[in-house]
Amino acid sequence: MIHPHTELKFINNEVGYGVVAKQFIPAGTITWVLDKLDREFSPLEFQQMEPIYQEILDTYTFRNNNGNLILCWDNGRYVNHSFNSNCLTTAYDFEIAIRDIQPGEQLTDDYGYLNISAPFRGINEGTKRKIVYPNDLTKYYKTWDNKIKKVFPKITKVDQPLRQVLNEETWSKIDNIINGKEPLESIIANYFDEESHKQHLV
Repeated sequence: MIHPHTELKFINNEVGYGVVAKQFIPAGTITWVLDKLDREFSPLEFQQMEPIYQEILDTYTFRNNNGNLILCWDNGRYVNHSFNSNCLTTAYDFEIAIRDIQPGEQLTDDYGYLNISAPFRGINEGTKRKIVYPNDLTKYYKTWDNKIKKVFPKITKVDQPLRQVLNEETWSKIDNIINGKEPLESIIANYFDEESHKQHLV
């Protein structure tokens, strides 16, 4: 479920639609949670579908660490890529704003941690990275971990409209991490190693 203080807007002809903040969203805000309405499809289910459905899933899903396709039921599926994204996923099935997001600003993800199946060239943002690769998570997880660590303690200090979607186990884990009772799990936990998976199937 995407943060309720957002809306779908046409951005431009190059990127199409995107998810935009309707009001100020401070750093540390949970911006998306995997919820009960999101759909999960195995690779076999995908292969057995007609091309029209495969095309939709190719466009609007990401892969979890099991290689299954996750389809967001709401506007979350329209969040665009940025090499300097203002949101990052965590190892706990939710995303977090890693800096303040202003009204009218797009919420963005780095598709490098979404286990894409093939490389693609992103829009030039003046960053060193120009292409998103399927194994980006193995290259940049430490950088992303550090960005998450900086804002993670703010989770319990800012308003969290998506609090009701998080289960109690996850919320308890957040408390334990903030209070130093357990470590923050790395974002690398989300990585799907496709080559290793193929070898296991042989």
